[in-house]
Amino acid sequence: MAAERAYLDYNASAPLLDAARAAMVAAFDVTANPSSVHAEGRVARRLIENARRDVAALVNAKPEHVVFTSGATEAASTLLTPDWQMGRGAVRMSHLYVCAADHPCLLNGGRFAAGNISRIDVKTDGIVDLDQLAAALAAHDKASGLPLVAMHAANNETGVIQPIEKVAEIVKAAGGILVFDAVQAVGRIPLDMSKPCADYLILSSHKIGGPKGVGAIVAAADLMMPRPLVSGGGQEKGHRGGTENLPGIAGFGAAARQALDGLAAIGDVAAKRAEVEAILAALVPDAEIVGRTAPRLANTTFFAIPGVKAETAQIAFDLAGVALSAGSACSSGKVGPSGVLKAMGYEESHGALRVSVGHATSARDLELFREALAGIAARRADRVNAA
Repeated sequence: MAAERAYLDYNASAPLLDAARAAMVAAFDVTANPSSVHAEGRVARRLIENARRDVAALVNAKPEHVVFTSGATEAASTLLTPDWQMGRGAVRMSHLYVCAADHPCLLNGGRFAAGNISRIDVKTDGIVDLDQLAAALAAHDKASGLPLVAMHAANNETGVIQPIEKVAEIVKAAGGILVFDAVQAVGRIPLDMSKPCADYLILSSHKIGGPKGVGAIVAAADLMMPRPLVSGGGQEKGHRGGTENLPGIAGFGAAARQALDGLAAIGDVAAKRAEVEAILAALVPDAEIVGRTAPRLANTTFFAIPGVKAETAQIAFDLAGVALSAGSACSSGKVGPSGVLKAMGYEESHGALRVSVGHATSARDLELFREALAGIAARRADRVNAA
């Protein structure tokens, strides 16, 4: 392993922020159970409620509409269920509609039977086919129950941002319920639950510099909620049982505060992505940036080098001291064909590399990327010349 390394894989997991680490350390010194009514318990409860307020502020929601979970996957599994409640009455979601380029935690459909899940295609730029979505919802059998639509707000591989307000308009017009996986979007684009956005958002702490193992469901209102996935002692207003992860939640809250402040400086992150793409253009002029014609997150570049396997290039970057991804990092370390690329119409053999930067990405990090890419480009040229 190279002695000097650059971390360019923020979409997989952002480095833990100092503020989040400090909040966690302080929370570890709070001994009591947050559900205890004594003074020590109230101290623990106050830390959780402060974090709930900070997470809510990040998406302009009400704190009481935030439910903490063990992560985004649990949040998705909770929301993707046919069984919901409005007050004491049951509400049924009879069919789930997901985007073909979604993260596996949505594509797997949660608690829906496979026959009750439909995939909506994306176009070659990665944007969901709005006409197909509208047609599918128009054909939905409302007598059997409500339609539930779940999709990413921003793609984890390409960074392509979906037309959030247009999707919301289509789903609302069809009388459906909308869930946005905002794991990659939050802290990188403004999200406002007080405007046409979604009925529910899925968030993840470690994507914004908080600790791993903590996530949240954020609701636009609390009139209707899914049947709990984790039942227990009634924590989180009965929506998610089990003693709360106090240090993790405290760290999540601290990261949310910093992410909200960081939105004002997202242009600095965009400048770093522009530098990455300028390096690509200079050293590999025929490199393809996937989703380039669509709106993208300011921090993400997903690119392919003709004639070079993504897995091979990823190893070469790693050996040169640069950490980046060949697609999603959520497959237990496995590297295989990208489902996102396949959904966009690329051949299965087509691979791509993802560079994702953040506020802490330095000029030296980008220089290490340049040096590593120059070596890959030189070896590629040697192979072409030898042939």
